[in-house]
Amino acid sequence: MSDNIIGIDLGTTNSEVAIVQDGKVQIIAVEGDRLLPSVVGLTSDGTLLVGQVARNQHALYPERTVRSIKRRMGDGQKVAMGDKHYTPQEISALILRRLKRAAEEHLGEAVSKAVITVPAYFSDAQRQATRDAGELADLEVVRIINEPTAAALAYEAGHGEDKTLLVYDLGGGTFDVSVVRLSQEVTEVLASHGNNHLGGDDFDTCIVESLVAQLISQHGTDPSHDRAAMARLGRAAETAKIALSDAPYARIEEEYLLERDGHPVHLSVELDRHDYEAMITPFIDETLEALHIALDGANLTVADVDEVLLVGGATRTPAIQQRLEEVLGIAPRSDVDPDLCVASGAAIQAAVIAGHPVTASVLVDITPYTFGTSALSDRFGEPYPYTFIPLIRKNTPIPVTKSETFYTVMDGQTTIDVQVYQGEDPDALNNTEIGSFRIEGLSDVPAGNVIITTFSLDLNGILQVSSKEKSTGLEKRITIDNATARFEQEELSDARQRLSSFIEGEAVPAQSAHRGATQAQALIEKAERLMEDATPEDKEDLVDNIESVRDALESDDANALTLATDELADLIFYLES
Repeated sequence: MSDNIIGIDLGTTNSEVAIVQDGKVQIIAVEGDRLLPSVVGLTSDGTLLVGQVARNQHALYPERTVRSIKRRMGDGQKVAMGDKHYTPQEISALILRRLKRAAEEHLGEAVSKAVITVPAYFSDAQRQATRDAGELADLEVVRIINEPTAAALAYEAGHGEDKTLLVYDLGGGTFDVSVVRLSQEVTEVLASHGNNHLGGDDFDTCIVESLVAQLISQHGTDPSHDRAAMARLGRAAETAKIALSDAPYARIEEEYLLERDGHPVHLSVELDRHDYEAMITPFIDETLEALHIALDGANLTVADVDEVLLVGGATRTPAIQQRLEEVLGIAPRSDVDPDLCVASGAAIQAAVIAGHPVTASVLVDITPYTFGTSALSDRFGEPYPYTFIPLIRKNTPIPVTKSETFYTVMDGQTTIDVQVYQGEDPDALNNTEIGSFRIEGLSDVPAGNVIITTFSLDLNGILQVSSKEKSTGLEKRITIDNATARFEQEELSDARQRLSSFIEGEAVPAQSAHRGATQAQALIEKAERLMEDATPEDKEDLVDNIESVRDALESDDANALTLATDELADLIFYLES
């Protein structure tokens, strides 16, 4: 097996894969293009589409196509694609698998390990969802690093002087601004701030809303409930947005967009850059507010910033560059492609991990959130049981382990509940609870029994929490690598089964016949366990589906087995949900 580790930027709009070869970063082309659209779709016969072909299909068949899945990572919800529903991890895994295959074709050997980037402001659940997607794509995610950190590595590989950088990262669906300090030995993120739901997609939405208003005004027709028409408007808006980065106007022409009273409705609009920038000004203002919050978090001022690095395609918007220069007094750098610098940085970090460094820098990353628990404490002059007690504070370098001492509040207290929160509010109830556990069997002693609680945050942002009775060593711990979206092993197995039937350009199982038979048998066993509690009607459906799978196994028909196992897997999912 190769010792190569690839670097992947799993983006909202586009994704990229890179590798360091002969000391230099190479962005690997996927079907001739270094940018792979982060779009997945199915044809009418179930053939998988990934990348540009899926993007092309979206305007015609949005119901069979999924885009911007990164915005859904970690939310625990499924998305529809055709007549089935998939988790964000599964959709992302299909994109990762396409990138993995491109890397293998480029290198001429198998690839099994990757460094994947995420927005600095990604939560614990979103980071874990990214790791799950990697596992579903048969990739060992050896490290997750923040996108601004990766960008700094790409811009400053082999740098020769100490400096303070401000990394402004505005992609298709997420925004981060990070303060990074570079020295000869260390690349250290001092502070980050951002919004996981702000990006170029929002700029597109502004244009689409303007187009919808014009259609209503000029033609008396509202396209909002026509999915195909809205998909075409979204594609046109994105094209216009890109054009306005280089031109003062963009022409939007969409013929036969709709029908009204039996007559076709055409759209012909010229969009002015000034009008467009006025639409997105509130979003730009929000990013600049985040910039100042990040600087405050690093205890720095605008005057302390030496350089501004641009990351993400949306930073090509002239108004953004102008506003940054006005605020910071520095012209942002653009000598590294903002679409490719994150993947380049991921590849640099991957090379360091693999023992093939291209830079002497040592990566120091931070947590973008505060993690803590709740306890009884005085608040506003009154005892309050949900006072937030931070253990690991925002902008702390990771990996990090912090412990705090707590005390029981009642005589003979033998049980405590430990809640784990993520957030910044002094009232724990205003933060996000990401886990909890109970310790039972504490010593029957007076109030004041010492309980030591420890939080450990690793390089991938995965949190481990433990509480221990000091006198006896009685301990309970949990690993919060999921919050709301953890894939348990059984779920991973089920997801692999659903994804195993996808091969681009084909509608046959991706795995060997032996593996297909093994998976089918596992589904049968699971279905048989469900029969005990199933209703008579559901039991009948289970029996029918199991027989279909067994018939397909006996006939050695790969296509029939795929259809039968898919139906059985869907039925199991329905019964378990």
